[in-house]
Amino acid sequence: MAAILLDTTVLIDLLRGRAGAVRRLRALREGGDNPYACAVNVEEVVRGLRPAEDEAAERLFAGLRIIPLRAVEGRRAGEWRRLFAARGETLSQADCLIAAAAHAVGGRLATGNPKDFPMPELGVEHWPAGES
Repeated sequence: MAAILLDTTVLIDLLRGRAGAVRRLRALREGGDNPYACAVNVEEVVRGLRPAEDEAAERLFAGLRIIPLRAVEGRRAGEWRRLFAARGETLSQADCLIAAAAHAVGGRLATGNPKDFPMPELGVEHWPAGES
């Protein structure tokens, strides 16, 4: 059994019932993989909720494991931001915290935006956003 953190793009696609994301999540579960999210994903999804999506969002998050963000994840996120900034590449705080959470659960991340996660320690799976 392996863990995979679902990025916000994937969570929004699941929330809205987009067939590509639903199919991939079903395949993950059938393969014995455990889907995760973190508090940053929850915040990003809730911030963009449409008025009728509150209950569906609650059900979505109830079906996922939520990885806590601790000092070790904060440190890893800060190290990545500093390392990439030294190379002239700006990474967002949110993306680095999400990546650190994924790293904490085994280093796999599913996202519609793989370019936002250039960390070599991370296994990034591209789940194209909005795919039907």
